[in-house]
Amino acid sequence: MKSILIICGIAIAIYVVYKIYRLQTLDNGLPELIKKGAVILDVRTEKEYETGHIEGSVNISLGTIRERYVELDPEKTYITVCSHGLRSVKAESILKERGFRHIYNGGAWSDLQKTINP
Repeated sequence: MKSILIICGIAIAIYVVYKIYRLQTLDNGLPELIKKGAVILDVRTEKEYETGHIEGSVNISLGTIRERYVELDPEKTYITVCSHGLRSVKAESILKERGFRHIYNGGAWSDLQKTINP
C-alpha cells in the first residue's frame, strides 16, 4: 500500500511540474510576441541546430551564451528554445542576469514550432 501511495505521489508531482512548464512556456502569448518581431534564440549546439530548427531563429549555444550575449540587442525581445526546455530556462536566466528585460522561455523548439505553424 505504501509503495502505491509513493508512486501516485510521484505521478502527481510530475503532472504538476509539466502543467507549470506548459503555463510558463507555450501558453503565455509567445506566438503574438513572434508576430511583433521577437527573435527566437535557439540555445542548442550547432550540430543539434543543423538537424532542424525554427526558420529565422538565431543559434547561440548555452555553452557560449556567457561570451556571445554581446551579439544580442538588449532592447529586443527574445524567446529561448532548446530540445526539451531545460537549457532554454538556463539561457533565459543568464540573459536576465546580464540586463536583458524581454526574455521568455519557449521550451522545446519543436513544440514552439507546432504552436506558431499549426
